[in-house]
Amino acid sequence: MAWTTISKSIEQWGTIPHLHDYEAVRSHFSWEQARLDLEGLPHGQGLNIAHEAVVRHAKGARAAHLAIRWLGKSGTVEDYSYGRLNELTNRFANVLHRLGVSTGDRVFVLAGRIPELYIAALGTLKNRSVFCPLFSAFGPEPIRARLTIGQAKVLVTTSTLYQRKVAAIRSAIPSLEQVLIIGEDRQPTAINGTQDLGVLMQQASPEFMIGPTNPEDMALLHFTSGTTGTPKGAVHVHQAVVAHHMTGKYALDFHQDDRFWCTADPGWVTGTSYGIIAPLTNGITSIVDEAEFDAERWYRTLQDQQISIWYTAPTAIRMMMKSGADLVRKYDLRRLRFLASVGEPLNPEAVLWGREAFGHPFHDNWWQTETGGIMIANYAAMDIRPGSMGRPLPGIEAAVARRTDSGVEIVEEPNAQGELALRAAWPSMFRGYWNEPERYHKCFVGGWYLTGDLAKRDEDGYFWFVGRADDVIKTSGHLIGPFEVESVLIEHKAVAEAGVIGKPDPVAMEVVKAFVSLKDGYIPSDELRRELLGFARARLGAVVAPKEITFLPTLPKTRSGKIMRRLLKARELGLPEGDTSTLEAVS
Repeated sequence: MAWTTISKSIEQWGTIPHLHDYEAVRSHFSWEQARLDLEGLPHGQGLNIAHEAVVRHAKGARAAHLAIRWLGKSGTVEDYSYGRLNELTNRFANVLHRLGVSTGDRVFVLAGRIPELYIAALGTLKNRSVFCPLFSAFGPEPIRARLTIGQAKVLVTTSTLYQRKVAAIRSAIPSLEQVLIIGEDRQPTAINGTQDLGVLMQQASPEFMIGPTNPEDMALLHFTSGTTGTPKGAVHVHQAVVAHHMTGKYALDFHQDDRFWCTADPGWVTGTSYGIIAPLTNGITSIVDEAEFDAERWYRTLQDQQISIWYTAPTAIRMMMKSGADLVRKYDLRRLRFLASVGEPLNPEAVLWGREAFGHPFHDNWWQTETGGIMIANYAAMDIRPGSMGRPLPGIEAAVARRTDSGVEIVEEPNAQGELALRAAWPSMFRGYWNEPERYHKCFVGGWYLTGDLAKRDEDGYFWFVGRADDVIKTSGHLIGPFEVESVLIEHKAVAEAGVIGKPDPVAMEVVKAFVSLKDGYIPSDELRRELLGFARARLGAVVAPKEITFLPTLPKTRSGKIMRRLLKARELGLPEGDTSTLEAVS
């Protein structure tokens, strides 16, 4: 196997990374020791995410430190110190308590990236209720399904979203007792059947004492789409905060003077684990931008807010690549020292483009809604092999496995493909699928969590993503990972994005088919199609290269940026599309 390795010397680091000696840290690491980095509730009353994220800082030396800076899309800037955030989240917790919302009750939030979302999330956790985020781009049916499955007691949303997406389905959700309206668009008088959260917050006390919290108490409910089309609710507990905190420190290299920007929406697990919890438990400043992607706005934000650590998605990186590196160089980004990416595998070209445009490569990492936190990463002091997801975090045992009739077989041979497996249990491991115990138990075999992702591990312990178990293409006896084909296609100057599937074939079983969207200035044509086929064949060989290419204006993606290969395949073959509630809205 050939690869390009990107290395950094100690002089180039600037700030010495926490994980500067990977082997030493791994050999001495324990989750029990990691737990000691956190404070715990007073008088040994347990562990609560909101206490670690807000209260302990507000009661200590960082009370006046900037916790969240909110950038409104219209130009408004709102600052929240740890002290102010503590008071506001206390008020929200008191609102819930006054409304009769109890430990374990589900509080759903349907909103864009506005301050009230973050206040509601942390206040819910203080009240020991369960925070359940929803994408604001969801339509009425996926909202109804999730509120119904999760047996929502409270919904926090804006008046616009309520009237457009919830009012008509309200009667179909019998568990929903309270709807709290937030945001600048809320009406002077409450919409029928709702309450104005702003009024309730003014009436609530700014003091609140978090009650005893068992570390295994349910804290978060994240919904993720299943291949069968039924949304799954992944249950996470307060103990997860140990992994959120540790991975922020080791995988994203948080230091106390950092300004961190996670571009993910909290409706996606990254936007909760790393857009809310991890930066706050580490006591740093988090930037929240209400606006959607715009390359120049993003570069201006990186410059003006002096971002030092930036966590974004491959889709956004590819969109920036489309604009070219010259645009980046108009901005002063000298404070930026660490770039990370998540959501889908990051193509090697994008890793290298980061170094060209920003002076730093993008560091890919891997995890899932079910894992709750980063499991495998290219950390700050690591030699990067572009295209690799990196190496397991301290405390995480990862392996390549194959299912057998008797259980699971761990594959020791380097570069052999199998299913990525993680040794259970780590603190942020999901504790169940909501009300689906059988579905949950099928994920575990012989003490291993089987992720459904196919991977391989090289001689030096770097893991490489191959594809989802149901995405892998078998053609003429060969197993082909779509990511490998996609990575080559987007190296072509005309290609913006590529999605690859296996198309049934009577001789080869499947042939590789690619769907391609083009960069601005390029027009689909038979000539370009032939050029791309030849380009891929020259780099991948006849067996691996696509046999067919279809041009599309855009590829279907989830809001978190993952190309939906299963949707491409369903449309190609005329099959049911299944759950498309996480599909990115197309304007």
